[in-house]
Amino acid sequence: MVVRGLSPDEVDRIFRGLADATRRDIVEQVLREAQSISTLARRYDMSFAAVQKHVAVLERAALVTKQRRGREQLVHGNPEALQRAARLLADYERIWRHRVRVIEDILAEDAPGGDPQNPEERTEP
Repeated sequence: MVVRGLSPDEVDRIFRGLADATRRDIVEQVLREAQSISTLARRYDMSFAAVQKHVAVLERAALVTKQRRGREQLVHGNPEALQRAARLLADYERIWRHRVRVIEDILAEDAPGGDPQNPEERTEP
C-alpha cells in the first residue's frame, strides 16, 4: 500500500528514524541549526561512530541532509520529511476516527430507542 505517495519502505524508514530518542533529539537539534557530526557527537554519551550511524539512519529516511563544508559535514534538518510524517499520522488518525464512528453507530443501533441517523435522539440505557 502506498500512503500519500510514499512506498512502504519509505514509510518504514521515516518511522524507524523517529523511533529512537537520540535520533529524535538529533532531528530537533539540526532543525534549529545545522551542526557538524562532531558537534552533535559531543552532546551524547556515545562514540562519534555511533552518532554517525544515527545520522545515517536519519539521512536514509530523508529526515536530515548532509552538506560538506571543508572537512566537516553539516547536518541539516528536513522539515518537509517531518511534514510527510505528520500527514501519515493524520491519515492513520482519520482511519481510526472513522472506525470509532462506525462502532458508535453499531452500538447506537443495538441500544433501545437508538437511532444511528439522529444521535441527538439516542437514549441512555
